Order: sequence, then C-alpha cells, then structure tokens
Amino acid sequence: MTQRVFNFNPGPAALPLVVLEQVKVEMLDFQGSGMSVLEISHRSKSFENVLESAIQRVRRLLGLDDSYEVLFIQGGASLQFSMVPMNLAVAGKPVDYVNTGTWSTRAIKEARALGKEVRVVATSQEMEFTFIPEKVPLNQDASYLHITSNNTIRGTQWRSFPGPGAAPLISDMSSDIFSRRFDPRPFGLIYAGAQKNIGPAGVTLVIIRRDMLERVPKELPTMLKYTTYSENKSLYNTPPCFCIYVCELVLKWIEQTVGGLDLMEKINDEKAGMLYDFIDGQDFYRGTARPDSRSRMNVTFLLPEAELEKEFLAGAVEAGLSGLKGHRSVGGLRTSIYNAVTLEAVRALVDYMKYFAAKHG
Repeated sequence: MTQRVFNFNPGPAALPLVVLEQVKVEMLDFQGSGMSVLEISHRSKSFENVLESAIQRVRRLLGLDDSYEVLFIQGGASLQFSMVPMNLAVAGKPVDYVNTGTWSTRAIKEARALGKEVRVVATSQEMEFTFIPEKVPLNQDASYLHITSNNTIRGTQWRSFPGPGAAPLISDMSSDIFSRRFDPRPFGLIYAGAQKNIGPAGVTLVIIRRDMLERVPKELPTMLKYTTYSENKSLYNTPPCFCIYVCELVLKWIEQTVGGLDLMEKINDEKAGMLYDFIDGQDFYRGTARPDSRSRMNVTFLLPEAELEKEFLAGAVEAGLSGLKGHRSVGGLRTSIYNAVTLEAVRALVDYMKYFAAKHG
C-alpha cells in the first residue's frame, strides 16, 4: 500500500483507517450479497439495516429521545442555509442569527434572499471573527436563534451554547458534531455536512425536533420540506447510499472502538491541548483565535512572515503532513484535527513545527 500521510484537510477530511479498510473489504461484495455497496438497492433489506443502524447510533451517541427525528439529506450544509428559514420561519416573527464567520454569513444571506426578517443579534465581525460573542440576546419574538457551533476558517468554537430561551436553537454543527458531549434539548434543529466529522461528502445529517415539523409550509417544493424526509425515513428518492453506509461505520467506530463521546472528547481535548500548548509556549508561531474561543477542531495560526508559508507547506508535504494551508479567504495556516486525526498525527505536526521554527527562528 502507498504510504499514507497525516491528513489535516478541513473537509473532505480524514476518516478512521479501520473504516476505510472495511470499505475496501466490502467494496466488491457487501455482506455476501455478491454486489458492491455502491450497487445495492436503497429499498433492499441490506441498506435498510444500514440506515436504521446509523439512525440508532446517532440517537445513542447524542442522547436523543423520541421527540427527535434523524434525517439524511443531500445538498450539503449550504442547502440547509435555505431550508431552515423556508421550513421553520414563522409568519410575522423575525429570525435571529449570531454571525461568527463565513458560514454564518452565508446562512444569513440565504435567509435574507428568501425575504425573511433577519436580525443579527450578536457578531464578532468587528474583530475579524476571532472570538465567540459572550452575550447573545434571547428574544421572545424570534422564530429561532441560529448559530454555527464551530468556525472552521477562523478557528473559533462555542464552549457553551446560548439559552435555553423561548425561541428554539438551530445550529450548523458540520465541523464539530460527535466531537464532544452536549445537551440536545434546547435545539429545535441541528444540521451537519458529513465530510468533516461523520463521513464522506454527499450527505447531510439533520436532527429535527418533531414539534418543529408542524411549522413546515405545505406549499414548499417536495424535496425542500423536512416533512418529506421524516415521513419517508429519508427514502422519498434514492439517497446517497454509499455516504450513509460510511457514516454508519464512522458512528460505529465512535461508539464501539473509541468508546463513546466522553472518551472522544477527551482525546480531542488532548490533541488540541498539545497543539495550543506548543503555540503558546514559543514566539515563532501566533494563534489567530482568542484563547477563550479557540476551536478544538480547527487550529489556526500565523508565521512571523507570510513569505515563509510556501516553504512551510512544502516542507510539511515532504514530512508527510497534508492539508495545512489556511482558507483562501484569510490565508495563514490551519490544522484540522477532527475525530479521525490521531494523537500520533498531532505529535508529528508539532515535531515539524519545532524543526521549522528552529530553522528560521
């Protein structure tokens, strides 16, 4: 096998090696069917078992009760920027958003494009999105309050969530779902593109409280209604079967191999702590996020001179470290240390950073 690198890509991102190995084994013959997992019918008992297993694993890991539906929808988190206000905005009631970066900004843009009354109730834009706002108004008259739990580009993350308030909480959790324990009860809806912490690109996990389904306007196009997916168990049309299959394997890995979210969170804290402790303990690299808002999933930092970035990245590739370039909109460097990124990978990165600092410091 070709030597695998340490993968710090922000998404599509690293997947657990044991999951990839199982996919490889079942690629030509899925569970004795004589067909590839890419070929089996979404109406077959084999796939129904995969889908049901994925749903139940989501429920167990997050501690969801029967008041929540677990759905799998195509279109990525970006489609949810539109589906959320389409389905959940109540006539005559504004929709509230906290703007903490690029993905929040895009969600706000889509809600406004639909003609909704959007209120940005808190933002960190004035400081280039380097922190999470501490005070967030919980307005009684809002249809909902929308947040982005982790900001991949700026490297910030909510430590604790707003509320609970009168308005249901909605969150884009694409980049940190299943990375830590949290209380799901204040949330009316959670959505997450799979390609960062759950599986491959092509499917979005949506968790919706059943009372929110009562808001869905009947006149919406069929494929843009949450009720279409809830009433048909995500099988109204052909779903992205392969993506859901890989998601089920990843969820199984978290639940059985890692041992659940508490242990997953402990590992993630150790990885992030190792990297931030190194950055804070020297003066060559500089973190970009305010310490109290730092992400445990995306660590963003700068070199003393931007001109050194190309050399840093080229040397990283030679050292077997991939995906460290910062987002094109902000530059700098970024290491995405999602669930599947190992402690060994982070140690290797810190060793390389030490070497590079010694060379140029």
